[in-house]
Amino acid sequence: MCRLSMGSVCLMVAAASLMAADPVWKSKPPAQWSEEDAKQILAESPWAKENRAVVTRRLTEDQLREGGQMGQPRGVGNQGVDPKGSGPKVSPSVFSGPGGDDRSPRSLPQPITLELRWESALPVQLAELKSHEAAPPTLEGDGYRIAVYGIPGSDFKGDPEELGRPLRNLAALKREGKKDVKPVSVEVFQRENGMEVVYLFDLSAEITRKDRQLRFEAQIGRIVVAQTFDLSEMEFMGKLEL
Repeated sequence: MCRLSMGSVCLMVAAASLMAADPVWKSKPPAQWSEEDAKQILAESPWAKENRAVVTRRLTEDQLREGGQMGQPRGVGNQGVDPKGSGPKVSPSVFSGPGGDDRSPRSLPQPITLELRWESALPVQLAELKSHEAAPPTLEGDGYRIAVYGIPGSDFKGDPEELGRPLRNLAALKREGKKDVKPVSVEVFQRENGMEVVYLFDLSAEITRKDRQLRFEAQIGRIVVAQTFDLSEMEFMGKLEL
């Protein structure tokens, strides 16, 4: 019994040690990162988050007319966001009228999983180089850059800034006790797995450790995104990296 007990204790200690181990961006210099280390940083780190966003319901034609619109809005975040086959069903009887099955799934909010990444952060840039992943082909300019990956759609052509212009006033960085920071530009790019939206925020926002937490909020068509970042975790080589 003692041996079994001792073995269990050893396993618990080993597990605790693994859990307490520093993550790769703290335990290894960038030159020693493996490709798997880099992929971990790009997928699950303080600078990269899997986000559970929401696709809001489609407005009815009556609601659109009341708002001065004719027909469903088009553009990034509006087209291609509904699952296939989610349209309303036609009642089998013209006499009985719409039944319970006529309610369309797209008339209800739906979850969608996106990826958020601080593209301007040094560990992200180094990880992209190491993993041979192409960074967003954004225009030149200093600032905080946040990219949202996985927006449905594939047929949006045009200048990236023009595509992103309608989204500028629908995003902000929020901090407690401070004025919201609006993006100075937004760009939209086509990627293999959907659209990517990149937000550029001016460095004059002067984000520091004292802010403690930073919340990114955006609306992309019918998609609503909200993600909180803990600034105390976003240190790299002894410096806050955004």
